[in-house]
Amino acid sequence: MLGGSRSGKSAHAESLVAGRADVVYLATSAPAPGDEEWARRVAEHRARRPAGWATLETTAPSDLLRGGTVLVDSVTTWVAALMDETGVWTDEPGALDRLAGRVDALVNAWAMTPAHVVAVSDEVGLGVVPESRAGRLFRDTLGEVNQRLAGTADEVWFVVAGLPQRLR
Repeated sequence: MLGGSRSGKSAHAESLVAGRADVVYLATSAPAPGDEEWARRVAEHRARRPAGWATLETTAPSDLLRGGTVLVDSVTTWVAALMDETGVWTDEPGALDRLAGRVDALVNAWAMTPAHVVAVSDEVGLGVVPESRAGRLFRDTLGEVNQRLAGTADEVWFVVAGLPQRLR
């Protein structure tokens, strides 16, 4: 489920799994201390979820390896967290290799899981070229991850202004 920020992609992803009884909502970003706006967004997402859905806050790819239905929201924040965890933002030695390994683990878990997975991700490549090296690295990494996940997905959707368009 690809789209821009606030395009309606999360709501559409939720609608695709709403009738399933065994949904695990894999949240890849917890509220950041002191960030009231982000906490409000997380609270809005939580309030929309049916009471029967289990929520798991994690960035571990192995958490995709389960049965049932998994709704990942979002790949965007997952990639950002991987970049944090691997030291890419601060140019730590070996950070890009660690990031590549973590991205491979994510894509491999996605391809191997027996679960029905619906994932939400931002399409960040439609705007201007980011001014900073970090911004370009994030855009490029997320674009690569989106392509790799879409390459193995049965369905790919793009949401614009709340209007979902099936690409495959």
